[in-house]
Amino acid sequence: MDVTEEHNKKREKKEKQRWRNRVSLSASLPDDVCGVFAGSACLVKYSTDPIFDMRESILEMIRYEGVCDWNDMEELVYCYVALNPPEVHEIVREAFLSLCSN
Repeated sequence: MDVTEEHNKKREKKEKQRWRNRVSLSASLPDDVCGVFAGSACLVKYSTDPIFDMRESILEMIRYEGVCDWNDMEELVYCYVALNPPEVHEIVREAFLSLCSN
C-alpha cells in the first residue's frame, strides 16, 4: 500500500467516525401517538440514500413492533410524517409505497 492509499484510508475512517458521532436523540414523538409506537425512541440519521434508509427504518419498526394490521401501519406513517419536516415527506411517501409494491 502506498502513502496515498494509506492517507485516503485514514481519511475515510475519520470521515465515517465523524458521521457516526452525528446522531441526535432530540427527536420526540407527538403526544398523541398511542399503541405499539408510544414508547419508541427516535433517532436522526444522516443519509446518502434517504429512500433506502427510510425504507429500512420502516421495515425495522414493522418487524420489531410486529405490525400486522392497517391501524398500526397508519400510526407508523403518522409517526414518520410527524417526525420529519415537509421537505422529507416525499421520501417518507416513496419509502412506504415501495414497501406496498413488493
